[in-house]
Amino acid sequence: MAFDCEIHPRFRDINLGGHVDNVEAIRIIDEARILFLRFAPDAVLAAVPDGVAELMGAQRVDYHAEMRFVPFQPFHLRLWISRIGRSSFSVSTELRVAPDHAPALVAQTAMVLWDHAAGAAWPIADDVRAALEGHLDDPIELRAV
Repeated sequence: MAFDCEIHPRFRDINLGGHVDNVEAIRIIDEARILFLRFAPDAVLAAVPDGVAELMGAQRVDYHAEMRFVPFQPFHLRLWISRIGRSSFSVSTELRVAPDHAPALVAQTAMVLWDHAAGAAWPIADDVRAALEGHLDDPIELRAV
């Protein structure tokens, strides 16, 4: 099951070309990912113990269309889990400028669960794995490089 949310761009997100800057687009998908993993009603990482954090291991973003700033019009994001490993998982993301538009960007993000006290990757516990599996679907398609 995918997680859907809306994020409003800020006026300061606009670059001189009049569209949302690529760096700010990363901020928007990061905000959506944090909502999905930690703050949604069925937050995927709710059962992760204190002292264990998710760290970004890698991120790939493909831009498909301009993201123009339109006051009071949110971006529409859909996120899901696309891979689960021993201590890491991947999140696929689509960002649309309107619900009926094709994705303006797609992203694949690898996250590592890190135990700060142990100074090592944290093996995913069964309850956390079950929560991740509840949002598991095929990976987003990225352009060949």
